[in-house]
This record gives sequence, C-alpha cells and structure tokens, in this order.
Amino acid sequence: MHDSAKYLIHADIVADGVVERSDVVGAVFGQTEGLLGAELDLRALQESSKVGRIDVTVESEGGRSYGEVTIASGLDKVETAILAAALETIDRVGPCRADLEVTKLEDVRAAKRREIVDRATELLAEFEGEVARSADLIDEVRQAVRVEDITEYEGLPAGPRVSDSDAIIVVEGRADVLQLLKYGIKNAVAVEGTDVPEAVADLTRERTVTAFLDGDRGGDLILKELEQVGDVDYVAFAPEHRSVEDLARDEVMSALRQKVQMEAVAGANSPHETVAATDGSARPAPPETTDGPESTATPEETTDEPAAEPADEAGATEATTDTPNEAEATEDAEDDTATADAPSDPETLAGYVEAIVGTDSGEVVLLDGAFEELASAPAEEAFDTVADAEVVPTTVVLDGTLDQRLLDVAAQRGVEQVVPRSTGEFVKQPTGVRIRTADQF
Repeated sequence: MHDSAKYLIHADIVADGVVERSDVVGAVFGQTEGLLGAELDLRALQESSKVGRIDVTVESEGGRSYGEVTIASGLDKVETAILAAALETIDRVGPCRADLEVTKLEDVRAAKRREIVDRATELLAEFEGEVARSADLIDEVRQAVRVEDITEYEGLPAGPRVSDSDAIIVVEGRADVLQLLKYGIKNAVAVEGTDVPEAVADLTRERTVTAFLDGDRGGDLILKELEQVGDVDYVAFAPEHRSVEDLARDEVMSALRQKVQMEAVAGANSPHETVAATDGSARPAPPETTDGPESTATPEETTDEPAAEPADEAGATEATTDTPNEAEATEDAEDDTATADAPSDPETLAGYVEAIVGTDSGEVVLLDGAFEELASAPAEEAFDTVADAEVVPTTVVLDGTLDQRLLDVAAQRGVEQVVPRSTGEFVKQPTGVRIRTADQF
C-alpha cells in the first residue's frame, strides 16, 4: 500500500500501562468502527485497499507504554484528515487509559518530489562535471598524437621532422624531445648524455643547428663537446637550474626566442650564465623549428613586440623599389639594399596580424604551430577554408568579424586560437579556442 499511498498519517500514543502492538491495532479498529459511517469505515477501506496496514511500534518503560502509529492512505486530503481526526477519539488501549495524538499528515508525493529534486541535482552536478572535463579532450588528443610522433634518428630519440628539416634543435634526452613534441616542435634530436654521438655531430654540419640545453653544468658540458665535434649555429638554455623537460610552453618559447649565436658563448666557462646575461644584441631572428615542410621558424607564442624594428620610411621605400646597380654605389650599400629586397614572410603571429588585418587584405590565413602558412582565402570563405583544411591549423588570422558559426567549426577542428579583426555576439564560446582581436597586438 505504501507504494500507491498518497498520504501518511503519523500519530503518537501513550498508554498508562503495558500494552502490545495488537492492543493498539484492536483499539484503532474497535473505537473508530461506525464512527464515520460506512464510507469511511476503516475495515472496509482496508479491504478495498484505500487504506494500508496499520504500522505500530510500542515500547514500555516505568509501567507506561509509548508508541508510534503510521497509516497509509489512498483517500483524498479531506477524507484522510477526517480519518486522522477520528483516531484522536481513542482513549483506551486494552485495559489501559491512553492518549493518541496525530502529529503529522505527510504528502507522500511531495516527499517523492523532494527526493527527485535532490537526486536530479546530484545527477546534474555529476553531468556538468563531465561536460567541463570534456572541454579538455581536444588538448588531450592533440597532445597524445604529438607524443606518439616520437621517432628515432640513427637510434637516437627524435621528432619526425629531424630527417628532412633544414633546421634542427639538439637537446639532452628523450624527455626533452617529448616535451617539445607536446608544444608542436617536431625537429628536435637528443644526444642522450654528455658523449655526443657521431650521428648528431655529422648532422650538425649539414643543418642549421640550435642547441637547447638544461640551465646547469651538464648543459654547459654538452655544449662544449658539441662545439668540439660538431657545428652549432645558435644556443639556447632553460632558466638556471631548470631542465627543458620541466618547462611550460611559454617558457620553452621564451628560451628559444632568447637564443644567441654560438660565437657569443664560445670559450665561456658557464655558457648558460652567459646566455642569461646577453642583452639581445647577439640574438638572431626567431629560432628554427617545426611542422612546415620547409619551416625554419620557432613556433612562438604571440608577442606584443613587432617582428622587426620599423625602418626609416623613406629608406624602406627606396630599398623595396630600387635595386642598387649604379657603379658609384658602395659595396655596403649594395649589401644593405639586397638584404632589404629579400622577400620574407612574417615570422611571428604579430607579423601575420599586421600583414593580414593591418593592411585590410580581406583574407583569412591558416597557420601551423610554427606560424607557417597552411592556406589562405577571401575572408568570406573562412568557414569553408577552416572546415576543409587538410591539416588542422593551430591559428586562424581573419580580416573580418568572427561569428558563432566560424568559432564552432574552429573548435570542432581543434584550432587553438583565432585572431579576427573584431568579434560578433556569441551564444556560447568554446573553452578550447583562445580569441584575441587584432587590436590586442
């Protein structure tokens, strides 16, 4: 009956003597019989399953009995209240004088609704927790794929691009290669100790080489051996007393941006301290790395600094329009102008923002982790360009307004950040995509 009951009648009973459960049940039936008429007769209601069994608990102490009575009712509220009031007319239980008082009428359905609300709240909290964690799935999958990319070069741990990249990064151990892979740098090779393998020494003579080592004595020793047996072009160190394998992405990119030419530290007792003290005058353009088939630029995080110092406006115009071929031009002037004439793509995200958004190009450009261009198209075709890209871009630069539709497809494809001229209104903003407008650069 409790499963189908709508209400519960709760009552307390006190008897001046020792009584048992059967005495209480007999008193309930006997003293209410005929009191409310045939329609509300307790026995008839039980037989028709409109009232459940009478539950009684009784304890005796000091010559008196105390108990609780519970009756399940399938009647409506009014009839249940009348039946409850009738129970309070009971004044004897067995041979003893007794008092019965109804303490509460309980709506079973309200209690069930409270249970439903409580349970639903718990389920919703668990569900939202799972949804929040699922926002990290893209990063986890991307990281797993990068880690699985680790290969070998002549038996040494290496990224998949070491064999065909024009520029490589030499690190100390396998853990360093894995850490760089996590950040999209796929052209690192490990020497696995202070004894530089011949394969790495030979490789350094054929490629543009950056030695990226721990900021301690061990890193200094490896660099000195590389200097003796190989040909290193640039040097970068982790912060002092730190290891490359322990660095976060921004620390890795910062260290690589601060690399110096090998000549700046050649012969130094503590090269890592020398690099740390360098004011930047010996630093070249951003360091070599990663994904693109002919990439020579390190994947950097966005910087607010311009990619290069702005030249004198008149000089820049002349350098980009005139080729010095007059006999009276000096050799130095020819060299300077030739350098200015050499075509170059932006090497930083800020450079691409200036080139795409700053010039009102009306285009969208897809970039990989090394800020190498994967594809470009008119800005109005941005959605299809991102959706159909064969290689998932790391960054999208858009000379236009970022809307919800483009943001959604960027999140679905695994794009890490979008840099538009401006943003529209978003109903929802995926947590996995970083958004910065061009004016933030």
